[in-house]
Amino acid sequence: MLGEMESHHPTEPCWYLPLIGVDPHHQGRGIGAELMKYALDRCDEQHLPAYLESSNPANISLYERHGFEVTARIQTETSPPMHPMYRPAR
Repeated sequence: MLGEMESHHPTEPCWYLPLIGVDPHHQGRGIGAELMKYALDRCDEQHLPAYLESSNPANISLYERHGFEVTARIQTETSPPMHPMYRPAR
């Protein structure tokens, strides 16, 4: 799994966004979107692309709303699917 994930990492300079999380008691209030906007504002200031891996298919639509596109689907025999996602520089 880790080797597959590594093979999808961009080779050019970019922001890698490894984690984003909101306490379950506070989900559904737009906090995740605000966290993503804050991170992507930094990317845009530097005109760099962003990359992340979504381990939760339910989050893909959030990332797509912020300009990310799924680039692959990675899954081993027993693992949940992992979706590398890329957002071009702006």
